[in-house]
Amino acid sequence: MFKLAERDIARLAGGEAGRLHICIECHSCFQWLVPCMDKYRGNWPEVELDITGGFNFAPLPALVRGDLDLVITSDPVKLPGVTYVPLFRYEAMLAVNPQHRLSQRSFIEPSDLANEVLIMYPVERDRLDVFTRFLDPADVEPKEIRTAELTAMIVQLVASDRGVASLPNWSLAEYEPIKTVVAKSLGEHGLWATLYAAIREDQQDSPFMEDFLSTANDTCFATLQGIKRVTQ
Repeated sequence: MFKLAERDIARLAGGEAGRLHICIECHSCFQWLVPCMDKYRGNWPEVELDITGGFNFAPLPALVRGDLDLVITSDPVKLPGVTYVPLFRYEAMLAVNPQHRLSQRSFIEPSDLANEVLIMYPVERDRLDVFTRFLDPADVEPKEIRTAELTAMIVQLVASDRGVASLPNWSLAEYEPIKTVVAKSLGEHGLWATLYAAIREDQQDSPFMEDFLSTANDTCFATLQGIKRVTQ
């Protein structure tokens, strides 16, 4: 845990690092981000925390401009002055009703979704791995697409057999043991992705930023099931 040194207090007072404006591109990330922010706020009360959802605009260019300070994303884009700090690896899985025909499959193939209603967050499909890395390469289109804002809402729709949904494995961990839904791997080897914290390079070594990243890492692995550490 980092402690405020006199020089850091002076920098905060001078406005050099008086805020941490966070943007998330991951709807499910509130599950670990909220406890992370609660813990961090106790360590750095002088830092003004703000949070924005990056679902209706492009947050990475805003990070470059300085409008944001940190973006949680699984889609790194090479931009000048931006670095990506890996947080953890996770598996995107398909949630289905326990009585659904796909619930008995050992894994899901793209063609299995051709006759299914795919429930997804209301974001552009080119920001979702289930399309860019699973369905699109196989030239498969779901029968229908339905959107819902909240993870809990999506899970309840799947449980009611209104469709299927691709969600992170850790967001389904609380629902599988009680058989609300069944989670299946997308592809024989699973669809794994890495979640990153995108920050500006000029803030990478700042104590307040280092502590946030450390707190986020600790919180993720204390809170979430099924995630893996990123190995170089």
